[in-house]
Amino acid sequence: MPALEWSDLDRRAVDVVRALAMDAVEKAGSGHPGTAMSLAPAAYLLFQQVMRHDPSDPSWVGRDRFVLSAGHTSLTLYIQLYLSGYGLSLDDLKALRQWESLTPGHPEHGHTVGVETTTGPLGQGLGNAVGMAMAARRERGLFDPDAARGASPFDHHIWCIASEGDIEEGVSHEVSALAGHQRLGNLTVVFDSNHISIEDDTQIALSEDVVKRYEAYGWHTQTVDWTQTGDYVEDVEALHQALEAARAETGRPSFIRLRTIIGWPAPNKKNTGKIHGSALGADEVAATKKVLGLDEAKSFDVPAEVLEHARGVVERGRAARTEWDKLYQSWREANPERAAEFDRISVRQLPAGWSEALPVFEVGSSVATRKASGEVLNSLAPVLPELWGGSADLAESNNTTMKGEPSFIPEEFQTRDFPGNPYGRTLHFGIREHGMGAILNGIALHNGTRPYGGTFLVFSDYMRPAVRLAALMKLPVTYVWTHDSIGLGEDGPTHQPVEHLWALRAIPGLDVVRPADANETAAAWQVVLEHNDRPAALALTRQNLPVYEGTRDATKVARGGYILREASNGQPAVVLIGTGSEVELAVEAREILEAEGIATRVVSMPCVEWFHAQDTAYRQTVLPSSVRARVAVEAGISLGWREFVGDEGEVVSLEHFGASAPYKTLYEQFGLTAERVVAAAKASLAKTGADKGETTGN
Repeated sequence: MPALEWSDLDRRAVDVVRALAMDAVEKAGSGHPGTAMSLAPAAYLLFQQVMRHDPSDPSWVGRDRFVLSAGHTSLTLYIQLYLSGYGLSLDDLKALRQWESLTPGHPEHGHTVGVETTTGPLGQGLGNAVGMAMAARRERGLFDPDAARGASPFDHHIWCIASEGDIEEGVSHEVSALAGHQRLGNLTVVFDSNHISIEDDTQIALSEDVVKRYEAYGWHTQTVDWTQTGDYVEDVEALHQALEAARAETGRPSFIRLRTIIGWPAPNKKNTGKIHGSALGADEVAATKKVLGLDEAKSFDVPAEVLEHARGVVERGRAARTEWDKLYQSWREANPERAAEFDRISVRQLPAGWSEALPVFEVGSSVATRKASGEVLNSLAPVLPELWGGSADLAESNNTTMKGEPSFIPEEFQTRDFPGNPYGRTLHFGIREHGMGAILNGIALHNGTRPYGGTFLVFSDYMRPAVRLAALMKLPVTYVWTHDSIGLGEDGPTHQPVEHLWALRAIPGLDVVRPADANETAAAWQVVLEHNDRPAALALTRQNLPVYEGTRDATKVARGGYILREASNGQPAVVLIGTGSEVELAVEAREILEAEGIATRVVSMPCVEWFHAQDTAYRQTVLPSSVRARVAVEAGISLGWREFVGDEGEVVSLEHFGASAPYKTLYEQFGLTAERVVAAAKASLAKTGADKGETTGN
């Protein structure tokens, strides 16, 4: 193992880190100083001597990744980014948690250079780290599968710091169990076991043996206890040995329990909940600096020699990158086709003509949109190697398995139905929806591959925190959510989504796409994959739907709403808006209304978000303000449709839970029928004064 070089300047730098953490929170008036103080030696050790990174090239492909799952201790990361030379300044630390600063309360990916993922909601970063480790293995399989272990430019490590709060959250179980099952030897989690959370001593809510828990998952576990002698001794050498042992363990993920005392060495507030999430106060800051041998009168004091010493990591990082570049260039010369593919995928550029592979479904046929989505994935498999994913144990229901593609799994765990290898393509998340969401985010963050994950729409509730973070980070993750309404039938109200579509549409930056038929599904996939800056949710049917003329045009579908059936005279008296399976009801209702002499337009609106993005002129073309009689029909709550139908419009919706019965019975019993849409159209016409009635005589 590499020898630890730990000088007096390193010890002083660690004490400066503690002081900066105190000063930054004191100036902000709020924050989390305690963990940043006690983790100072560990974070400094990682950034200075353990991780492979180059502050002068933060996006270096060969870098190790660092995930601060305990995002509340954002200063743990910010101060290391400052000391290492990632571009943060002392002024940035002074602006902690302030408007437009580069040091928000929790780290934000894309906002601050060197921040690999947005963390704060506990457990999410741990899931992201697992996803990054999985992505690193998949990418190695795509680009350099035959290299010896450690000999590929795509070999690197994922380091994660987690807290008690992270491992208490249920998502940590989901992702950690899967990481152990996947034998992710390129992942190390440092568990900061300080026994303190906001409600003080964690004994009030936590008593399990966390190390044994991770042993049971199949992780390589170690413990470094800085309290074991009875005194508090920050044994950096022991931690260094544990970190290097973790790096050397390539057959299992590694878990290091690091026993610390939060807020060390604050004389009065260390080891208390008070130092976890609030400023120490001027007196305690001064007392702590006195213990550290620092000038009590100075704030944000970084001696020049300490900063110069810490910035030495820049030259070491550049040297490591130079050595890596030699390996990388040799690989490129030996693998020109793979190198070209790597260049394309890394920037998420789609290959020329890729959409020609998308299937076209016969007009007049009847296909469930979940089945159509599966056909899309099968068709794209040969042309988009970057596209990979799977399901939370619902592969057959979600149609998320690409035919003939191997599973991503250690060979000892492959099955008869799912043969595979560590570099496979089909993901099996198990019944772990929340974990799946966090892992998908980590995959998308790692480099350029495009992940997707499937489950029933009703179980998007289990995924929501991760989905929200995908939207916040603008990650191109695709959710394949099937069984999108009461149309799933007999499974009943526990499985029938009612409020979910509008609840998901409420998430800023998430595209919720509910295609009307098989061809619109293929077009939706095309539009989704052409976007690199947002997640998308495909809400797909279990039941078969008729395939209509005019739904395959991705240009129209990309607008979110378009005229599917025009009024016979080109001048609609009423507009019917439908999504998904209810477009069929709108089309049938139009036939009835037209037969009665009422000119009727049908608008398919697969994606409200895409429609909102269009200019006013286009939206007016589809929904002219002069046509006030409107009906929206969707098998879910009406929330949100009033914007589109106006005060005189009607919404045919479902304002209650479903029931267990064949789906056609449910639609009839709950009034989701063409006849009900016709009645709603006439009611809307009446509101506008267009229904004059008939003369009946004297």
